[in-house]
Amino acid sequence: MARQQFTPEQHSVRVLKVAERVRHILSELLARQEVHDETVSAANIAVTEVRMTPDLKNATAYVKPLLGKDEDEIVKALRQNTAFLQKEVAKRLGLKFAPKLKFRADESFEEADRIEKLLSDPRVARDLDSDPEE
Repeated sequence: MARQQFTPEQHSVRVLKVAERVRHILSELLARQEVHDETVSAANIAVTEVRMTPDLKNATAYVKPLLGKDEDEIVKALRQNTAFLQKEVAKRLGLKFAPKLKFRADESFEEADRIEKLLSDPRVARDLDSDPEE
């Protein structure tokens, strides 16, 4: 049987679908407290995003504790339990190769707050409200 060829657009859609599936699997594992680690089990952790490499061999999971406490400790605990999580993701994903997982703290919320503060600055608001034809 001939190997199916994908266009670049189809390939990127597949990467996004697999990344979202990995995110769901990780979220389910963390919500059901299947990770046998006190730090991970004690916290409510949200997997906000998973980014896959185009070859589907590496995945970076961005996590955020829901109360925002002990973020560094939680990421460290997840990194210590990477082998278990990779095994579970591989079992549930059903791909030929299981992605290698990396965990990072999600800093997009802090960045959004910083941008919001900049935009609410009176000097910036004045520039945004001014008419460019003046």
